[in-house]
Amino acid sequence: MAATKEVALQEAKRILSYIESKELTDEDKERITKDSIENFNNHVNPGWLVYRKSVSTDAACIEWTDTEEHFTDLYGNDFIDCLGGFGIYTCGHRNPEIVKYVKAQLDKYALHSQELVDPLRGYLAKLVSMITPGDLQYCFFTNGGAEAVEMALKLARLATGGRYYISTVGAFHGKSYGAISMGGKAAYREDYLPMIQHVQHVKYGDADAIETAIDNLVTVGETVAAVILEPIQGEAGVQIPPKGYLKRVREICDKYGVALILDEIQTGMGRTGTMWRCEAEDVVPDIMTFGKAFGGGVMPITGIVARPNMWVEKLVENPWILGSPTFGGNPLACAAAIATIKYMLENDIPKQCKEKGDYFMEKLNALMEKYPTVIKEVRGAGLLICLEFPASEVGYAVVKGLFDRHVMTAGTLVNAQSVRIEPPGIISYETIDTVLEKLEEAIIDVKKEFKL
Repeated sequence: MAATKEVALQEAKRILSYIESKELTDEDKERITKDSIENFNNHVNPGWLVYRKSVSTDAACIEWTDTEEHFTDLYGNDFIDCLGGFGIYTCGHRNPEIVKYVKAQLDKYALHSQELVDPLRGYLAKLVSMITPGDLQYCFFTNGGAEAVEMALKLARLATGGRYYISTVGAFHGKSYGAISMGGKAAYREDYLPMIQHVQHVKYGDADAIETAIDNLVTVGETVAAVILEPIQGEAGVQIPPKGYLKRVREICDKYGVALILDEIQTGMGRTGTMWRCEAEDVVPDIMTFGKAFGGGVMPITGIVARPNMWVEKLVENPWILGSPTFGGNPLACAAAIATIKYMLENDIPKQCKEKGDYFMEKLNALMEKYPTVIKEVRGAGLLICLEFPASEVGYAVVKGLFDRHVMTAGTLVNAQSVRIEPPGIISYETIDTVLEKLEEAIIDVKKEFKL
């Protein structure tokens, strides 16, 4: 039976008192823990707590505060973050140099009127054009990664007049309908078939396969709008293509008049050791998506940036034809993104990610040599790193062992055979060494448990 409005009002007041409180009582903590488990089971998804079994199988681990490299649960237990929100926290948790500008903007106005010119959106678009390669110039801001991909797909059709898309096996571009149509993992797609039909998937890392797919389509009278790629496949287990792959794909797209979309939502904003991964191969896409760390780990903001030739007359005549997200590029999010760009440039976060990633990889490779029956492969770029284990059960046991030692990480591909190491870019070398010590402890336990 539905609750009365008065009951809902009292519930809202109680919840807000927790948010306002400087310090919770033991009774408060017990109540929040109990409420959280019940609320997820009854009002979110009863499978969620079971799915997050690497965190806990019996009780919820209630995330309550965070700062820099760490988050702290309701009971004050501190965890080192080596998951980084799947790439959100490149600048760290609640970075004070970003938070202060968001607070300052909140004291002015929070959301835009939708009718007057909101200056921060223009300022941010200009900054994005300044920090992206080549002649990338025009921006469109969205709220989530999948939404940015949808805009990129639509823009490619508007600009080229083509209809087909070429994507890759193992790709992950989000879970909205268009984005998941580009995805290359069956588990995410099967329940929604048939999807967008004008999509062909080819082997990742094989540029010749892309050319063959385009050539075959053109030969039979079809038109191709875009090739969409992750410069490194993240969700597929940090799959790094052969050197020269992106350059060759760029040449193929130019040859056939096809737009190249690079999905830099996870690889961009310094994560892989350069501001954008495509810079490592000196490649300029026609459209690039960005997100994850773009809001500094403080506000959600994503988007696309495109070359001038992609911004065709239809977009000038009807600025809303591409999309009109109510909250896209809102002032609070823009303030966070502008502050993030400032912080990254002042502190050379891409360089930090490269140097710390090299340090991490060297130590992880040494662990692989020491425990070859447990760790099968180490791969990565910057602070986007993956450990490959013999089986999902082994990887899960390592992740659980790390969590028991207060280090958070997670698997990829909806299992734990591949486990990502994706910490904040501001992580200290001392903390990296602590993580490596705890990882070795977990490996020793797992080696014994599975008799490896």
